[in-house]
Amino acid sequence: MEPIQASLKKWMKDNKNFQENFSHLRSAIVNDSQVKQLLLNNPQLDSKDIDRNLMKLYEFISQSKNCADCPVREECKNILPGYTPYLQVDGKTVRLSYEKCYKKIQHDEQEKQKSLIQSLYMPKDILNATFTDLDHTDKRREAITESLRYLQSIGTDKQADKGMYFYGPFGVGKTHFLGAIANELAKKRIATMIIYMPEFVREIKASLKDDSLNQKVERFKTIPVLMLDDIGAESQSAWFRDEILGSILQYRMMEKLPVFFTSNYSLEQLENHLATTTRGDIEKVKAGRIIERIKQVSREVPLFGVNRRE
Repeated sequence: MEPIQASLKKWMKDNKNFQENFSHLRSAIVNDSQVKQLLLNNPQLDSKDIDRNLMKLYEFISQSKNCADCPVREECKNILPGYTPYLQVDGKTVRLSYEKCYKKIQHDEQEKQKSLIQSLYMPKDILNATFTDLDHTDKRREAITESLRYLQSIGTDKQADKGMYFYGPFGVGKTHFLGAIANELAKKRIATMIIYMPEFVREIKASLKDDSLNQKVERFKTIPVLMLDDIGAESQSAWFRDEILGSILQYRMMEKLPVFFTSNYSLEQLENHLATTTRGDIEKVKAGRIIERIKQVSREVPLFGVNRRE
């Protein structure tokens, strides 16, 4: 009998401690400022209702609300990281629900924007470019003005259906303009694809081996905004110029889908460059046809400034 009596006394002692701890915990919960306000707004909740919903109330007060205790989203202390709890009362039942905190909303918004910018062989600093990063000098005024005018036209009756053909010397930030425009378009939920032309040519050639050519060309044709970086820097065959580039530009011209370009050549200089094929043939008529398509999907804009690569 002795062991049973000892166990009984221990249980009674522990039970007393449990009751004391429970009482302290209950007092802390009902005296929490937000819970107290909830109870004041819902006088129908009596003591039994509070006890019945006590675990929900405890879960609520033990978590961070509106990121107050979370320095960054990655260190969220809540049961559902990135979600903040809130209480609702339905009759005599307290319901605990969760909604995205503002840090998660910002993070998800940024991820959505990033997903709208597709790239083919473009460095990260270009994909993160903004207009505040650009040098606002007199030599770049026209390029900045035309870029902002294009962006401001989005969603209006006068929305531009042409992109821009930025041309100028090496290292003046032409590609950064593409990145900055792409990021602004992403904020407006408009998808873009930025392609580095020399790698694009190699990509197309490689796709002949795995039968993915038509699928890739279709993507380039139909993306809402296409950006071709450094056109003219690559050596291209007559086949690529006429069947690939020409086909993409023809489709976008017919569908009034804008294309942005960067180049070290003006359009006149680019025409001469495109006229000469990798075999050394001179085909001015076919090169002129490409230039006319470029003019239909973009406006020529000079871009000059200090060479950042020196």
